[in-house]
Amino acid sequence: MALLLIGGGLAKAEPEKKPLKELPSFGTLRATAPDAARSQAQDWLKSVGKSDAATLKQFNAVWDADRPVLDKVAQTLTLGDKHAAKLLEEARDPSTPAPTEVPSILKDTKLPAYFRANLALAYAKALCNRKVYEEALEAFKSVGPEQVVDPASFLFHKAVVEHALMQKDQAADTIDRLLVDVPDAPERYRMVGALMHFDMLTWKDKDLGWISRKMENIHRRLDLVRGGKQTQQMEKEVLVRLDEMIKELENQCKCSGSCCNGGNCPGGGQNPSNNIQSSSPQRDSIGGNGGGKGQVDLKKVKEIADVWGTLPEKERAKAMVELTRGMPAKYRDAIEAYFKELQSKSTSR
Repeated sequence: MALLLIGGGLAKAEPEKKPLKELPSFGTLRATAPDAARSQAQDWLKSVGKSDAATLKQFNAVWDADRPVLDKVAQTLTLGDKHAAKLLEEARDPSTPAPTEVPSILKDTKLPAYFRANLALAYAKALCNRKVYEEALEAFKSVGPEQVVDPASFLFHKAVVEHALMQKDQAADTIDRLLVDVPDAPERYRMVGALMHFDMLTWKDKDLGWISRKMENIHRRLDLVRGGKQTQQMEKEVLVRLDEMIKELENQCKCSGSCCNGGNCPGGGQNPSNNIQSSSPQRDSIGGNGGGKGQVDLKKVKEIADVWGTLPEKERAKAMVELTRGMPAKYRDAIEAYFKELQSKSTSR
């Protein structure tokens, strides 16, 4: 399956599925050959008046080194333009505050296309490495893959950003173009692109996987000191969805007659099916019958949530430890956030 996908694109890998929408294509995209790239870089350097002996000596040292062509082009841009040098230095420095907007230099269409496009790619790639995905994506959108010396790097890193930001359709389109339109893309790009595609096939809206991805983005934004309205809205979406899932489970467990007479159901009923012991490992990560390792027991979450406001601090801590023991980290974070929200509500009353 993966070989079919890597060799022929996503549409050929999944003939039984509805084909992806037709993408805007500019034909086959190939990386600029090293000699041609060097010539282009030197021509640009001379066009900005940087043809003195000292600069050309630095230029030759850059291009004689064993480094990727994109890195050489980026280094050339820093030799010829102080603003580009400062921009890339800040983008690569993890101690520098993450940008909150795309620099105007990348949007200035009056600048030479060679300079603007390759600077945008180098800048976006640097931000991608720091997980500053929002501004990286905006930088990618300011130019096109056919304008840069390394289209494969452009499409791969753009797909990484879109995948991380949960933009499933956009990421699928970008990956498809990487696999179909760039025949000389590095094998590692093609393989990771295929893995991202297969990962997205498992995505379901508003399940625990969705919550996990949301939480990862929340943590990422907090690490970047972005705890503003957008992050708060994402936190609210996670908490609301967790509350909905608990209520959904409660409704499923409601029963009538002799069934509900003081057991594990939220309404006080014993659900006999919960006593069934499964002979196979638990496969549903949000609970069910059987003793799956690390499963999220939403019934237990509901029981604790109902009495959370009345529990002493020590009892809350104990309940949290017992509830999250053995739980995957991505789910544990979401559950802990949910109970922190309950705690803040109970103390504000």
